[in-house]
Amino acid sequence: MNQFLPISREDMDARGIEQLDFIIVTGDAYVDHPSFGTAIISRVIEAEGYTIGVISQPDWRSNRDFTRMGRPKYGFFVNSGNIDSMVAHYTVAKKRRSEDAYTPGGQMGKRPDRAVIVYSKKLREIFGDIPIIIGGLEASLRRFAHYDYWDDAVRPSILLDSQADLLSYGMGELQTAEIVNRLAAGEPIGNLTDIRGTCYLCDPAQTPLGAAQCPDYAQVCTDKMAYCKATKIQMDQQDEIYGKTVIQRHGNRMLVQNPPMRVLTTEELDRVYALPYTRTWHPSYQQAGGVPGIEEVEFSIAHNRGCFGNCNFCSIAFHQGRKIAVRSEESVLREAELLTTLPNFKGYIHDVGGPTANFRHPSCKKQLTQGLCKGKKCLAPTPCPALEADHVEYLDLLRKIRAIPGIKRVFIRSGIRYDYLMQDPDDSFFRELVEYHVSGQLKVAPEHCANAVLDAMGKPHIEVYRAFAEKFYRITREIGKKQYLVPYLMSSHPGSTLKDAVELALFLKENHIHPEQVQDFYPTPGTVSTCMFYTGLNPYTMKPVFVPKTPEEKAMQRALLQYFLPKNRDLVLRALRKAGRADLIGSGPDCLVPTPFSEKTAPIKNGRQPQKPATRKKPAIRNIHRKKHPGGKV
Repeated sequence: MNQFLPISREDMDARGIEQLDFIIVTGDAYVDHPSFGTAIISRVIEAEGYTIGVISQPDWRSNRDFTRMGRPKYGFFVNSGNIDSMVAHYTVAKKRRSEDAYTPGGQMGKRPDRAVIVYSKKLREIFGDIPIIIGGLEASLRRFAHYDYWDDAVRPSILLDSQADLLSYGMGELQTAEIVNRLAAGEPIGNLTDIRGTCYLCDPAQTPLGAAQCPDYAQVCTDKMAYCKATKIQMDQQDEIYGKTVIQRHGNRMLVQNPPMRVLTTEELDRVYALPYTRTWHPSYQQAGGVPGIEEVEFSIAHNRGCFGNCNFCSIAFHQGRKIAVRSEESVLREAELLTTLPNFKGYIHDVGGPTANFRHPSCKKQLTQGLCKGKKCLAPTPCPALEADHVEYLDLLRKIRAIPGIKRVFIRSGIRYDYLMQDPDDSFFRELVEYHVSGQLKVAPEHCANAVLDAMGKPHIEVYRAFAEKFYRITREIGKKQYLVPYLMSSHPGSTLKDAVELALFLKENHIHPEQVQDFYPTPGTVSTCMFYTGLNPYTMKPVFVPKTPEEKAMQRALLQYFLPKNRDLVLRALRKAGRADLIGSGPDCLVPTPFSEKTAPIKNGRQPQKPATRKKPAIRNIHRKKHPGGKV
């Protein structure tokens, strides 16, 4: 039976460890499952032959939690958890969330805002010049000067703010192994300036030659065109084959990003997923009811990484990269068999996917030797002529998982890239997807229907979704099932005007779609769309982009996506009038909302206009006749 890593001095004593080699500090609860970055990185360090402990969600207001396992021999690794701590804490309306899925019992308040900065500075205060390496999503996406939505200002690289020595960006396994081995061999942290997939700070006089230089921090704070230029340089150099070193001056320090680390080979990725995870949350969380964040992934399998879809609002390309890495069929089947032995397994695998479930191959052969095309997308606005759409291997894998004894159903719940699916001339995967792998509803992401908005998003035009939906429902009828598409939709993305939002509402009505949830665009660091939101410019064309920013405009766009809800009626009325579409108010077949009663004009009879009938008041109920319910309610 696999053991959890030490989280206390008692755990160290039980294992005979006097001093740990490394300690990882994280903003999440300790969940030893390969869907959690802390679990992967800590197990990778352990596999290199070192002892490592985990400090999860320490109380940053005192030193106690940070010192409970003593000073590590070689250094600390720090992350905020699986998601950015600000996103974990705040909605797009900047309101405090009520639950944190990565905390025991879903409790809020167990990690600070900007957790990487707070933890790293605390460690520096306590332990002095000990090596500190920051990583994970929060550090990775904030590695350059970046627009911060919550401050509504440009912040410097998180490496500067955190006082850490080194920043590991991307998925991190290969650079982590190199870092720990070189530190253990006696190299000072200041010498580790040549590791791919890392960033460091240096004196400007020591800046490496031949780097792509971004406009400096002071410039991007005041000049939005300079911010756009910096964004384009950063995005264009995120390729393992042709990506250069990227530099950006921050006052009297130079930020240096080394070229990206290469993507893991299939054999390396298999080894990562074969490490001895316990696959659950630490037993110390039992009393709190466990960690809600594991529910979606406990019986899911990740078979790939990376995404060549590269939507402008998504940070995957900037963090994981566009090149696809895959596990072998044998590795995935071993994990599927392992799931059948777990105590809570009921026969259902919830997902066999990744960032995009149906990617198991490069988009074309050229990228293997020349990298992915700079400044272009493989699928949008139309598929590249060199695209090779092939689902044969993925389909074979799903068939073999379905045949494993003890597995009743295998679902696909992570994103299916339907435009890629429509490019495959073989219908076999499409048909088996509909017949075997949909749990009543299939979630897909058209996001919008207006072409100008889809172009700003880096998504295909809506005609592709229409063709996909028609084919999905045709196959569903042919096999005698009742299944539905659930489209993900986004309001207020840069480029979306109020007229575009009205067009989307009409599309939803035409297709009888009543979305239960819609997402306002959330400007998180590390995306092209966030650059558009901040600057009002497209960094690849430098042309102006309309950005809905006022609370009223954003509220109206959001309400239009759910025009059918009575609570949204007043907002929809205002939006339609402002957009010059009062023709959509009324009782006609295309109308979105009825005419308000106060504005209706009734025919005149006998020279008088009918009045609204008076409502009769109900008689008051005397208190002496009121009886209390057993529960105390009247």
